[in-house]
Amino acid sequence: QVQLVESGGGSVKPGGSLRLSCTGSGFTRNDWSLGWFRQTPGKQREGVACISRNGNIVKYSETIKTRVSISIDRNIVGTVYLDLDDLQPEDSGMYYCGYTTTSYQLRSWTYTVWGQGTQVTVSS
Repeated sequence: QVQLVESGGGSVKPGGSLRLSCTGSGFTRNDWSLGWFRQTPGKQREGVACISRNGNIVKYSETIKTRVSISIDRNIVGTVYLDLDDLQPEDSGMYYCGYTTTSYQLRSWTYTVWGQGTQVTVSS
């Protein structure tokens, strides 16, 4: 059973940076990808970036792609990072890591496993 654990969230001032980590376990297939999504109260979960297992396929949300970078840890299978730069208050929210075997897209309904999330708060 796949399990995901996010970490790295916190409180930063506008213009600050964070690195979020997603550590997965229980993988039994090789065709999966992991994605980062964010959500604020009352809003739908929004895709940020996703990456294939081997790191060769990457997709970013158009709204934030200039300020984020997703990468895999080539030494630890199933570990994915999300680097967030120039954070702004509107970037605040709960950030979730998700697992999918159906597409390399930021469609939340195609993701079948989610972590518990890590909170990002951007405030002066």
